[in-house]
Amino acid sequence: MTQGSETPVRARHRRFIPARPSGQRPALQRLRDEWLVNPSANLLSGLVVALALIPEAISFSIIAGVDPRVGLYASFSIAIIIAFSGGRPGMISAATGAMALVIVPLVEQHGLGHLFAATILAGVIQVGLGRLGVGSLMRFVPRTVMVGFVNALAILIFLAQVPHILLSDHTDKGALGLNLAFIAAGLAIIYGFPKVTTVVPSPLVAIVVLAGAAMAFDLHLPTVGDMGALPDSLPGLSLPDIPWTLETLRVILPFSITLAFVGLLESLLTAQLLDDLTDTGSDKNVESRGQGVANIATGFLGGMAGCAMIGQSIINHRSGGRTRLSTLASGVFLLVLILALGDLVARIPMAALVAVMVMVSVSTFDWASIHPRNLRIMPRTETAVMASTVGIVILTHNLAYGVGCGVILSAVFFVRNVSHLVQVTSVVDPDNVERLYAVSGQLFFASTNDLVHAFDYDAVKVKRVEIDVSEARIWDTSAVVAIDAVVARFAQRGIEAELVGLNRHAARLHSNTTDSLTPSH
Repeated sequence: MTQGSETPVRARHRRFIPARPSGQRPALQRLRDEWLVNPSANLLSGLVVALALIPEAISFSIIAGVDPRVGLYASFSIAIIIAFSGGRPGMISAATGAMALVIVPLVEQHGLGHLFAATILAGVIQVGLGRLGVGSLMRFVPRTVMVGFVNALAILIFLAQVPHILLSDHTDKGALGLNLAFIAAGLAIIYGFPKVTTVVPSPLVAIVVLAGAAMAFDLHLPTVGDMGALPDSLPGLSLPDIPWTLETLRVILPFSITLAFVGLLESLLTAQLLDDLTDTGSDKNVESRGQGVANIATGFLGGMAGCAMIGQSIINHRSGGRTRLSTLASGVFLLVLILALGDLVARIPMAALVAVMVMVSVSTFDWASIHPRNLRIMPRTETAVMASTVGIVILTHNLAYGVGCGVILSAVFFVRNVSHLVQVTSVVDPDNVERLYAVSGQLFFASTNDLVHAFDYDAVKVKRVEIDVSEARIWDTSAVVAIDAVVARFAQRGIEAELVGLNRHAARLHSNTTDSLTPSH
């Protein structure tokens, strides 16, 4: 027996190990990829994000009409939980402005207890939608809507910084020049420091340098502490203080549904953006369920509903954050900063954080989308969709409205284009006994009018026609009614019309609905 050969017994007992699907990774490999790659960069990136989260969480609390602690509790709890339960590594979730706008009427009319209950119910709805596979709906969001979403968000981020740039709400207008100088210095560090080294994220360097200068020289500039008081204790688990009745459910259900859909829309769009930036994939259904789990826990911890934050996610990405560790670090550092280092954090000048957010705004905006050369070659309908998405978001300050309008507008343009692709050709057989018609294209409600008027009824001189629809796709009952209308028009002229080439789906649809619906043509 030659070396390396197998005995029949050994061959018979050799185990067969099936090949692992290409998209499936071993548990240890997945753990390493999602948590342990370049930990130092991800920890530092999480620190940068945590510092930027503080004033934003306070601002969103003010928008919602609640204590700053509500937004801060929500931000660190959602960030920590989503690090484990989410489907997109490196994405930052916390309290957001879009969610804050939704809950304003609820807080004004019913108070904090109803807010916490609505947050919990919104989380339950998100978990249910994730189980139903809502993440797969992302494929129906066109690229132009995504571009409009990103551009609108970049504009909103910048507009949110304008009051801090111009000191609109600050009594000491003499500090305007110094404030502008600090912002300019921060931007210079953010864009210049990477040319020296990329070991430490440049936004973190800018925050530390500007904060150190302001404290060392006792400069009177607006600070993080001016935005609101920071909490000094951990939140506790508790049930919302509400009457557990159907009337309460009737009050919170509309808000919960809106929160669930707005949160998922922003989260899934942000996940898609990070997929494109990192050239990696993510599980949108897991992300949907993860957002729900985070909101449920946050409601019991006394926080407001939240979702993914595209601005903070971009900061995380630009600072080197790629793994779940960066997301977890942002929540943990936020907790440490507001509890252990609250007095120090409160003295950080807002100019330092404004510089970071201006950088985020500039880097988020898709400048190629408004380049004159690209605008000339893009179809006008796509430009209209992008502009409409941006315009509605800026007017309403609600990303969901803009994206929803963009998707609907894209669908309308698509239907209009497809509806005009119906073609009808005809030939007369050599014996001049019948005329053969061939129909091709998509037959549905928007194309039926073109179909009915595509036949030259009065020009037919034979007694029989054959209509072949084997190259057409019949989608709905409107198409069936239109086909029957064509047959009826030939019959009115004493011409027999035979329909051929129906596939199984079309034949079943036609047999179930023909003669039971009235043609409207």
